[in-house]
Amino acid sequence: MVTKLLTGLLLLAPALAVPGGPAAAAATDPTRTPATPAYTVSLSSDTAGGTWTGHQSISFTNASAEPLTEIYLRLWDNAHGTCAAMPITVSNVTGGTAGSLSVACTALPITLPAPLAQGRSASVGFDLKIVIPSGVDRFGHDGSYYFIGNALPVLAVRDGAGWHLDPYTNNGESFYQLASDYDVTLDHPTSMAVPATGTSTDSAGTAGRTVTHAVGKQVREFAWAAGPFKKISGTTAAGVKVNVYSVASISNRSASSMLSVATGALDAHASRFGAYPYGEADVVLDNGFWFGGMEYPGFVLDLVSSTALAHELAHQWFYGIVGDDEYSTPWLDEGFTDYATDLYFNKTGSGCGITWQSSAEKLTNSMAYWDAHSSRYSTVVYGYGKCTLHDLRRLIGSTAMTQLLRSYAASHWYGVSTVADFKAAAQAAAGSTDLTSFWAAHRVEG
Repeated sequence: MVTKLLTGLLLLAPALAVPGGPAAAAATDPTRTPATPAYTVSLSSDTAGGTWTGHQSISFTNASAEPLTEIYLRLWDNAHGTCAAMPITVSNVTGGTAGSLSVACTALPITLPAPLAQGRSASVGFDLKIVIPSGVDRFGHDGSYYFIGNALPVLAVRDGAGWHLDPYTNNGESFYQLASDYDVTLDHPTSMAVPATGTSTDSAGTAGRTVTHAVGKQVREFAWAAGPFKKISGTTAAGVKVNVYSVASISNRSASSMLSVATGALDAHASRFGAYPYGEADVVLDNGFWFGGMEYPGFVLDLVSSTALAHELAHQWFYGIVGDDEYSTPWLDEGFTDYATDLYFNKTGSGCGITWQSSAEKLTNSMAYWDAHSSRYSTVVYGYGKCTLHDLRRLIGSTAMTQLLRSYAASHWYGVSTVADFKAAAQAAAGSTDLTSFWAAHRVEG
């Protein structure tokens, strides 16, 4: 992607806790909270689709025994601007008191009116303005085609490490979200197509405008695009609707080819990891992207590349359905997704070779390390990542590996994967074969 780079294109650091904040007090409780988030959003675009304004509310529950005294909103796309000129603006906060922005203006604390005890729910609301910058990016535009990824403010997660307020990274992802429900209403000119996360229905708005209502259940993010896209549609053998949207420069033949890849890859991934649960998938094509592809739940930005598309659709399972902390452990989604892509193309990983460049280089390093060693990010996290899984398959056997990944996905469905979780599951699948030396050789730590 800007993330999810498929070909080779800062010292290892832990997740950032809030300076001077309450992270230490919560660090003893590993429960992930705020839990069961529900996002309700209503936005209206200008005539071009480059500015969106409206309102957002978020309800949530405290799942932890430690009271919640505050929450944090991640305004990820402020990383694309400056604190003096922010593309994402939150104002008129209700349900709490907004503090000062931090982490390059991507983190906004909101103090709750009173500590929220375990099992209790609360909500916050705010006015929202999104101004999309230039650049063919996951948040940017290509002429009249707008790509709006990570633009909605989302809840930061607190767990045993405290609040996760990692910085934005352009090499990969910083995202760590719990499965959430989204109800999003987008009012826009009728001349625009608006592909989006979730299942969408259109209705007439005011003169010359259309209202797109998108609902996404148990998704970790919400993204959309807007512009005069061409559209073709199909359905997978399993009944999933697939829409391919393309900019004018993409040929109809290329779009049709990518539709075939999408329908085939979705069913292939589903046969290995469990049925695709979202009902619909939108693929947005533009060969101007500087990255191979970028995934969001039910929504993919992609070049015309069958490999990239199969990879991004595999992310619907690894990070989308089976979540992880993408900043701390990018291997858990990128390595697994590249392995799934190999399986789709019947590649066995023959010839996999791993050559470490330093004692500090590890498969399970965080994006802090890879941002400081960006030339090795793709080689290690993607290449060595999938090779590790191919090697594991050869060690424990194809049948055991197939069963491992399917059962692992099922046991973490809409949950969060950790390195320790996967190592334990793999050891159980390996039976009497001790994997200790395998993990050490492949530098899988955690």
